[in-house]
Amino acid sequence: MAKNELMESAKQLESRTAELLERIKQLHSDVSASLQQAKRQESKLIEAEKAAAKAKADREREERRKEFLESGEQRGVYSSGPDEEETPEVKPAEPEKPKEETVKPEKPQEPVKPREEIKPKAEQPAQSETRPPRQPRGDKPAGDRPRGDKPYGDKSYGDKPKTGDRKPGEKQGGKTRPGGSSAPVVIPQPGRKGEHKSQYVRTIDNDKKQPKNKKTIMKETAPTGNQWDDEGYGNRRKASKKQQQPAHKPEPVKIEKAILTSEQVTVRDLSEKIGKPAAEIIKKLFMMGTIATINNEIDFETCELIAADYDIELELQLPKTAEEALEEASGADDSEENLVERPPVVTIMGHVDHGKTSLLDAIRNSSVTAGEAGGITQHIGAYTVTCNGKKITFIDTPGHEAFTAMRARGAQVTDVVILVVAADDGIMPQTVEAINHSKAAGVPIIVAINKIDKPEANPDRVLQQLTEHGLLCEAWGGDSITVPVSAKKHQNLDQLLEMVLLQADVLELRANPNRKAKGTIIESQLDKGRGPVATVLVQNGTLKVGDPVVAGVAFGKVRAMMDDKGRRVKEAGPSTAVEVLGFNEVPSAGDEMIVADLDKLSKLVAEERRNKIRAEQMKKLSKVSLEDLYSHIAEGEVKDLNIVIKADVDGSVEAVKQALEKLSNDEVRVKCIHGAVGAITASDVMFASASNAIVIGFNVRPDSGAKSLSEQEKVDIRTYRVIYQAIEDVENAMKGMFKPVYQEVVIGTVSVRNTFKVPGVGIIAGAYVSDGKVQRNAQVRVVRDGIVVHEGKIGSLRRFKDDVKEVAQGYECGIGIENFNDIHEGDTIEAFIMEEVKR
Repeated sequence: MAKNELMESAKQLESRTAELLERIKQLHSDVSASLQQAKRQESKLIEAEKAAAKAKADREREERRKEFLESGEQRGVYSSGPDEEETPEVKPAEPEKPKEETVKPEKPQEPVKPREEIKPKAEQPAQSETRPPRQPRGDKPAGDRPRGDKPYGDKSYGDKPKTGDRKPGEKQGGKTRPGGSSAPVVIPQPGRKGEHKSQYVRTIDNDKKQPKNKKTIMKETAPTGNQWDDEGYGNRRKASKKQQQPAHKPEPVKIEKAILTSEQVTVRDLSEKIGKPAAEIIKKLFMMGTIATINNEIDFETCELIAADYDIELELQLPKTAEEALEEASGADDSEENLVERPPVVTIMGHVDHGKTSLLDAIRNSSVTAGEAGGITQHIGAYTVTCNGKKITFIDTPGHEAFTAMRARGAQVTDVVILVVAADDGIMPQTVEAINHSKAAGVPIIVAINKIDKPEANPDRVLQQLTEHGLLCEAWGGDSITVPVSAKKHQNLDQLLEMVLLQADVLELRANPNRKAKGTIIESQLDKGRGPVATVLVQNGTLKVGDPVVAGVAFGKVRAMMDDKGRRVKEAGPSTAVEVLGFNEVPSAGDEMIVADLDKLSKLVAEERRNKIRAEQMKKLSKVSLEDLYSHIAEGEVKDLNIVIKADVDGSVEAVKQALEKLSNDEVRVKCIHGAVGAITASDVMFASASNAIVIGFNVRPDSGAKSLSEQEKVDIRTYRVIYQAIEDVENAMKGMFKPVYQEVVIGTVSVRNTFKVPGVGIIAGAYVSDGKVQRNAQVRVVRDGIVVHEGKIGSLRRFKDDVKEVAQGYECGIGIENFNDIHEGDTIEAFIMEEVKR
């Protein structure tokens, strides 16, 4: 049944994949059609815009022409336009045409009609007809009305100066008639004796029945644009020849080379760089199979392909990053005159329980073995000892094979390796790994044959085994230094240290203490009271309190430093191991620590590294091609055992992760989805619940909130102090996740003796059970002449007229097979079932 369900799920998955591919093809065709329609609409819009712009230009040109013609017509004394006014007369004398002093009218003038006289006020003596006309005083400003409220003596109407009309230096005013009362006003006849001709002629507004002043006429007749005449109409300067000439359009500059400052560029920026429309670039991207908008980013390689179509060369010039600035700042002068001798860094390696920590304890006269779980060193420790007035820095690496990565980091930072081999056990698998790591790092090896005080010790056998791995001792004519020691009895320890100093003299270890410090994170952990704490081995330069540092994605400022004896120090020179406080987070073991010039630079470097890691992760998650589409589908059948690891130090997290991931096989994959330093918190439980993972704590415990939440969310939390137990438990958990394996078991053989056709049912085989038995829920295969013609399930099993579940050997029965009617007499039917194979 499980196999059938699996086959059904596989078929469903295959059909869904086919539907997905069909949907992708349909979407692709829809997008193509939409793009074609958008192109057509774009061309229509461009033609419509061109037609509208042309019509607008024609309208503006026609309006300017009309304005120019109207302004030319309105410059005369009596215009023939729509604002043409009639000048009244008092006497029926023959009207005389006034002299034209501005622009002659184009149309002939109409005769001037007489204007009605204004009645005088009561008891006002009649005035002479020769007096100038008088009009009532209004409330309008002087510039917008004629000043006819005062008589001007013997002067005529035209002699009266008005605002904006008088000549420079001329005063405005006139004689005032005594009495102050008005009299009948008569418009003087044209050409009257003593009449003064003004420089302009006023026209009369029909609506307000008042003459227009000069300012109004100028506003109405003023030309626009470059239509000013040569005399500078309206006190405006004449347009220069430079303004009259049409603007010269610069020829487009051909771009042959462009520079990009980023690996990811938007379509808009690329369009500006190469001087091509964004629409053309989007079309080219579509032809390349990429659908993009003007704000989408494209990579530099795609930009090069697009620019090559226009014969443009692209060059990528990335700005200097903070990482490069840090490298330049830290690249101090390490010439010979600045170098001084530094202490050697020694790493102790060997198999489990061969006495590495006991040997180091004997050397530095302190006890660290009692505090380790199960007598196995779980953390890297760095200590400094003095021998013959010279310092030696020791790094103790765990001997268990699960801590291979930690031991490999120890070999990379070390100068000399002390390989501890028990005289009674000889060389073990972890000893061989230590030899290989040291040889790969090019580090010289000093073999310490420990436990020589035991009765069963056999140092010669150890020397013989070393030769099998390329280590020939000096006593046998080789170059490998071997020292028999006893950590328990403190035998030959001084000789071992002297050999270390001798090897250091041969290596000529030197460093520059006057430069900014560089080092390696040996170990890191999160302390409740002090925060992130990192054990740093200074390899070059001098590390001081207050220095801004960066290690991996962690940065900070050195707030305090402690040596291996717990004493506070203000500076640490080359080959010195110290505990550093001041990081913003726990750095990873093995990261390089560099001192920066400024706090800001260290922060920028850490942010750049973090962004780079995040970008790489997003790139891996989001970039899926057709080539690996089927591999992703196949990978979905693999079961994953998700694990969240929490430990007390970073090195343990990595070691547990690698040990558990080694348990993966073709059917079950162990995935460490999260690993961190610190106690198990509620956030870890929620993450495990969402990911269907189990939580493994190494030397840490869950807090109260995590315990209650794990019970609520049904999350399994396991805590360990020795890694063996964790590996065993995970193996037991994986056994239930293996894909079950089934094998076919034939339970019976049936020979067909006759066939019957039953309406509504099909062909029924009259058979005889010759071997075994036939069960109702069994699967069957029809064999004809040794060839399998069909495999399927039993549709019906009857004995006489009764449905039965089973027919034993030696009995006859009727068998109907689902969806199969081609049963012939003489066929053989084999009944079988699928049984799960126990592991």
